[in-house]
Amino acid sequence: MRIIYKDTQEFRPEELQELFLSVAWSSAEFPERLVCAMNNSGSVFSAWDGEHLIGLINALDDGDMTAYVHFLLVNPKYQQLGIGRKLVSLVKERYVGYLRIVLVGYDKKMRFYQECGFEPSTDSVPLFITTLNT
Repeated sequence: MRIIYKDTQEFRPEELQELFLSVAWSSAEFPERLVCAMNNSGSVFSAWDGEHLIGLINALDDGDMTAYVHFLLVNPKYQQLGIGRKLVSLVKERYVGYLRIVLVGYDKKMRFYQECGFEPSTDSVPLFITTLNT
């Protein structure tokens, strides 16, 4: 197995859907919208095993101060191989001069994010409005 990393925002809907289904994310129900989301991201780095999309990270940014990591996912068959860490490192390299890279971490992955250099905020809490409009 030879993992290739790409800096691209162009994906086929079925590639994204398969990856998002592999981690049981509801975003997989909207493959065309995922394509649009990748096209409109500030940065997207992906991991490939041959022609098979196995991991992805995307960031939204303001062009100077703050970048927000939106998606970070690796197909479970390829986890524990350093792919997620490599994807995070690519984002950190891209936004090295920014004041802050923000990521909303979930409890079960908190240790991973901290090992990648992220620190929990002591003065803020993420807030969401989730809509179901399709």
